[in-house]
Amino acid sequence: MEFVFVVPRNVLFPDFYPHGFVPFEARSCASGSESDGGGTTITSSAFESTVVRAGFFVERAKAERNPDWKQVIPYSIVECDGRVLLLRRLSKGGEARLHHKHSIGVGGHINPEDLARGSNHASTHANPIDAGTRREVEEELTVRGKYEVQRIGILNDDSNPVGAVHVGVVQVITIQGSVEIREKEQLEARLVTTDELKAMLAQGANFETWSSLLIRRLDEILPKPTAVAS
Repeated sequence: MEFVFVVPRNVLFPDFYPHGFVPFEARSCASGSESDGGGTTITSSAFESTVVRAGFFVERAKAERNPDWKQVIPYSIVECDGRVLLLRRLSKGGEARLHHKHSIGVGGHINPEDLARGSNHASTHANPIDAGTRREVEEELTVRGKYEVQRIGILNDDSNPVGAVHVGVVQVITIQGSVEIREKEQLEARLVTTDELKAMLAQGANFETWSSLLIRRLDEILPKPTAVAS
């Protein structure tokens, strides 16, 4: 039985329901789009504090059916040598809904082991996002060299049943060295330019919904994220 980490929707988003990619410290109106006046400010520290304080584990089958809970997914764009890692999920992968789809996001559900890995003696509350990110990198990638993780915003899409029960924590992983896919039976991967990604999207390539939303914002996302971990 699999357990996943969730946060109540009304605690995570008490004032508005964002849509699409919302950068941290951006002023957003009720629809989640940027606004010149009024609205709600989303900060990385406040979001993470809410996740740590209000999150808990439930059976995945229950979480998938309950939009009152948001499953928190670290979703990382991998950048290496000025290019972005493009993934294609094969039929042997575990999540049938994602088979044969293209993605620019490395990540997955936060598991109970991540809460233990994220804990330390200085705090009674663990941050499972960092530990979940490290685990997913170790499971899916072979990285030769150093890498830095930069947390830049959230990704939310309530327009479909899958998106309604998930929220993405968008990150950029910048690698100084090389990167390969570890799970080659489940994933294909290659490094591509942002122009290639935009062209693929314009030509109707089969991208995950979250990735398609992020590709439209890559010029904004990649140049100036804020470093939070390494």
